[in-house]
Amino acid sequence: MGDPTPREALRRALLQREGKLPTGTLARLSRTAGAMLRSGRMMMRGDDSGQEPDLEQALALVASIGQLKGVAMKMGQIMSYIDVALPEQLRDALAVLQTHSPPMAFSQVAEIVRADLPDRGAALLADMEAEPLAAASIGQVHRAMLPSGQPVAVKVRYPEVDRAIEADFGASRIGVTMAALFYPGSRIEGFIQEAKARFLEECDYQHEARSQARFAEIYAGHPTLLVPDVHRPYCGDRVLTTSFVQGIGFEDFLAQGPDQDSRDRLGVALFQFYVGTLFCHGLYNCDPHPGNYLFLPDSRAAMLDYGCTRSFEPAFVRKLARLTAAVHADTREALHAAFLDLGMVRHGKAYDFSVARDLVRGFYGPMLEDREQAIALGEQDMGAMMRSKRQLMKLTLPGEFLFLFRIRFGLMSVLARLGARANWYRLEREFIRQA
Repeated sequence: MGDPTPREALRRALLQREGKLPTGTLARLSRTAGAMLRSGRMMMRGDDSGQEPDLEQALALVASIGQLKGVAMKMGQIMSYIDVALPEQLRDALAVLQTHSPPMAFSQVAEIVRADLPDRGAALLADMEAEPLAAASIGQVHRAMLPSGQPVAVKVRYPEVDRAIEADFGASRIGVTMAALFYPGSRIEGFIQEAKARFLEECDYQHEARSQARFAEIYAGHPTLLVPDVHRPYCGDRVLTTSFVQGIGFEDFLAQGPDQDSRDRLGVALFQFYVGTLFCHGLYNCDPHPGNYLFLPDSRAAMLDYGCTRSFEPAFVRKLARLTAAVHADTREALHAAFLDLGMVRHGKAYDFSVARDLVRGFYGPMLEDREQAIALGEQDMGAMMRSKRQLMKLTLPGEFLFLFRIRFGLMSVLARLGARANWYRLEREFIRQA
């Protein structure tokens, strides 16, 4: 067997580091600043030198971000698959954060499992593997076996990760600073409140268990998507146990060179999962990064991680559907009514309609063309989309739009990399008719 790829070498190196989560505001501010400096150095180097990535420098960067967990790690994950302007070696290093960071010691894992599951924890630990399958932003995952012999994946929350997130949104305003990097000059308080609520909710594994069970119900029997079952007797506030799924990750799947039919079928299924579930069920999985997919030998994709799941009231979903229909219709009357409906503009208050129209159309992007197409996003296209998003956020938008942005731009990035073709316009129109 040859030498490991740089990404695999990073993954292995991270597993050798023990994750001691800093929870104090000053400690997190200092470490965040250090990570940003390392990221800046790698960006300055660029990716056109022809040299292999500096493994030590990349390890220092991902270890710094991974050690912080919480908000910083989520930002690293987002940058790894959305920001196409990043040097390839930096994006490759950040992609490791989709599934790995310095883990907590197995002794801590065992302590949490026993405390959360006093009656069943010992049975769950009896056949649990000490090395984690993945170490994410809120918790890490271990393979185990139920007494029945069924293999399961056990996610265990990091101690005090909720305190770390509180610190990120506390007096130091790290969360505001990070958001401002993405949305300069915008009114972001509503978005910060939404982000804080969702990230703290993600620390509650009972919430995640309920969300995943609901998605499993919706997608039971789906020909392309699999939602692993939740084993509620083995779940607690900090422990989540689901059926184990064996598959390969997004990059390995693409490396196999899947045919166009497979790409199209999977792309349409992902579009249904993120966009269709919102309009048809008022439920939103807010985390589209590629580390949350496993591709199975039977040509299905398993959808993982339901911590960041948002339920919307039917009235709000209908408003979103009316906005989408108005953008499709592209008339002044329909668009103005939709803007008023969502509170983006106010009765009797002047605004530049043509600018607002261009901004919302930029948000929908290739989804507005009534034809079958692949979503081809190059650096110039993504830059234009990001500028549209920043401008769009200068309108008065509900805080709920924060994760709508994340899905819209994240999903398009994933579909572009997948190379899936479909008439996305007609798919979305079918979904909004069901809202």
